[in-house]
Amino acid sequence: MNSATGTVGAAAAVQRHDIVLQCINLHHRFGAKKVLHDINLRIGRGQIVALVGPSGCGKSTLLRAIVGTHPPSEGHIAMHSGNGSGVQVVRSPGRDRGMVYQRYSLFPFLTAQQNVAFGPMLDETSIPFRTFRPFAWRQLRRRHLRAAEEMLVRVGLQDALRKYPHELSGGMCQRVAIAQAMIMRPEVMLMDEPFGALDEATREDLQRMLLSLYGENLKAKQAGEKPPYTMLLVTHELNEALYVGDRVVGLSQYWNWEDYGIRRPPGATVVYDDTAPVHGLDQVRDFERLREQRETIRRVVFDPEARTDPAEHDLFWKKVADGRAEGVLA
Repeated sequence: MNSATGTVGAAAAVQRHDIVLQCINLHHRFGAKKVLHDINLRIGRGQIVALVGPSGCGKSTLLRAIVGTHPPSEGHIAMHSGNGSGVQVVRSPGRDRGMVYQRYSLFPFLTAQQNVAFGPMLDETSIPFRTFRPFAWRQLRRRHLRAAEEMLVRVGLQDALRKYPHELSGGMCQRVAIAQAMIMRPEVMLMDEPFGALDEATREDLQRMLLSLYGENLKAKQAGEKPPYTMLLVTHELNEALYVGDRVVGLSQYWNWEDYGIRRPPGATVVYDDTAPVHGLDQVRDFERLREQRETIRRVVFDPEARTDPAEHDLFWKKVADGRAEGVLA
């Protein structure tokens, strides 16, 4: 396949699939400091996309731009709603984007179930409603608590519904934080190194939890339904990126920008975008078979001397077009 044919095929593949999130010609700078350069990214519904890159390259900045707290300096971000309401340009935070941070933030005076139900309460009620319509509020409150219980069961905390944060481990608190995001049913969940502060065993448990959610996506797709969970996961761990994601995107400031006639460092751009093998819960964690791809990512994304051309490893949508993708976009 020549490059022109590949580009046309990739564009056609994008059009055929249910795209949730688009970053289009996105640039970001803080004063004179350029951080992100010409980011173009399209994420399909039901994907778990792992975002990797060197420290300080702008991964968290990109997530904050998508959340809407740090709008881009140039370009724009578009959300495609699954409820038929069309395409919305991101200008501020919204409930169609859920965020999970490395440091979870739970209310210490609320149980796990109450913490998860707090978001729907704020979204669907007001202080006057809860004060002057107590009967309607009690009915709605019961519905919120049932939904919170369902989400906590889904993340493996069915035995911790009525426990307070100080009674939970760090991993359990992070599961509560993920359930808090899930209950709002966002179009995409943004996760900024959510397992980075956890021990290895707890991290593995939470990775398997993400695989179980991806399994729900696959079942929904096979039944002709919309996959419920789309995620963009920032991680510094390459094994994690290749294990839980069906796609790895590498963001790096180490690319051949001089060859494009740029005189000063323009910031990080996407230098790697490729499929990752889809793992099932019953599969053994065999990272040795991922060694070649892991070494390629390490060289292309993390090596300051590599000076990679971003087009060289822009492969994901081309593989989708060729029928070489796994998982929800197979």
